[in-house]
Amino acid sequence: MTDLCPVYAPFFSAMGCASAIIFTSMGASYGTAKAGVGIAAMSVLRPDMMMQSTLPVIMAGIISIYGLVVSIMIANGVTQLIPLSQGFMQLGAGLAVGLSGLAAGFAIGIVGDAGVRGTAQQPRLYVGMILILILAEVLGLYGLIVALIMNSSPAVVAAAAVSPCMRVRMCLTRAQC
Repeated sequence: MTDLCPVYAPFFSAMGCASAIIFTSMGASYGTAKAGVGIAAMSVLRPDMMMQSTLPVIMAGIISIYGLVVSIMIANGVTQLIPLSQGFMQLGAGLAVGLSGLAAGFAIGIVGDAGVRGTAQQPRLYVGMILILILAEVLGLYGLIVALIMNSSPAVVAAAAVSPCMRVRMCLTRAQC
C-alpha cells in the first residue's frame, strides 16, 4: 500500500456501487408506488383505461436498470489495489446515477399519479402526460451518461494502468521488489 493507493480506496468504489443501485431502486419504487395509487384510483371510474395507464409504472421501473448497469460496471473495476482517485471517481459515478434516478423516480411518480387521474376525466391529457413522463425519465438518463463518462474517463483508465498500485501489484507477483 502507498499513499496514492491506501487500503481503504476500494471502500469508496463499493460505496459508489451501492449508491447507484440503492438510490435508483428507491426512486423506481417510489415512482411505481405513487403511479400505482393513481392507477388504482382511476381504474374505479374507468376500468377500460387501466392497461393504457400502466406507462408511468413501466417508466419508473426503467430507472433502476440505469443503476444496475453502473453498479455492475463499478463492481467489475473494484480490486484490492486501486488508486484513491479511481475510488472517488467511482463513488461520484454511483452518486450521479443514483441521485438523478431518485429524482427521476419522484418526478415520474408524481406526474404519473396526477396524469392518469386527469386522463380518466379528460382523455386528451394522455399525450401531454407522456411528454412530461419522458422529460422526467431523461433526468435519470442524464445521470447514467455522466456516470458512464466518470467511470470510463481516460484519467481513471490511465491511472489504473500506470498507477503505483499496479507497480505494487507487479512487485507482489514477481517477488522482486
